[in-house]
Amino acid sequence: MHLLQPQTEVNISSLVSTLPTSNSDTSLEQVQLSSWANLSSETEHVDWLILHFNHWFSHLNVILVKGDFEPEYFPVNENSPARIQFAHGFFNSALHEISHWSIAGDKRRLLPDLGYWYAPDGRTAEQQALFEQVEIKPQAIEWLFAQSFGRKFRVSLDNLTGEGGNGASFKDNVYTQVQRYFSGEAKLPRDAARFIDCICACTRSGKRLQSNEFIREMLD
Repeated sequence: MHLLQPQTEVNISSLVSTLPTSNSDTSLEQVQLSSWANLSSETEHVDWLILHFNHWFSHLNVILVKGDFEPEYFPVNENSPARIQFAHGFFNSALHEISHWSIAGDKRRLLPDLGYWYAPDGRTAEQQALFEQVEIKPQAIEWLFAQSFGRKFRVSLDNLTGEGGNGASFKDNVYTQVQRYFSGEAKLPRDAARFIDCICACTRSGKRLQSNEFIREMLD
């Protein structure tokens, strides 16, 4: 990634709705290829996620793949589908990259790295402020994904050698954004909502996420 620019959100989803119906295309029989409940290792969880994400979003000609190094997005070309490459085989990295992809509109999905640059670790205070502005929605959505899986979520300021910014303020903003999705003040991107639907069908017997599962103190 080379530059850092806000991504446009696709406001075409309704509220978070994770309880499939008998007529839903996210019913358990259609979304679960193998059981999540009996898995224990990080590798098993990652392999399950790749298998299921690629099944759930095959209609969009995109696949999730492990990367050996830094995350990167590769748009579709004549030889291969679009690829969401996450870092070092880490489950949480996969959720984070999926959240960025889910926010990107159709035009950005045609661009390498979704058409925005990324200033590396060591950012100035000004660069860090822009980074945090861009990261509020992706990290809020990542928290929804993680909670759907029953996994711990941690916010990331991703600037260990630079001017770290205001971590407490960023956490406040991520928490507020999550609650905005539940209140209806903000709408989830279409594919983020579908991903949550599918996850919850497999991991929570279709039980929908509740706003009281997201507490500000959980981010500290």
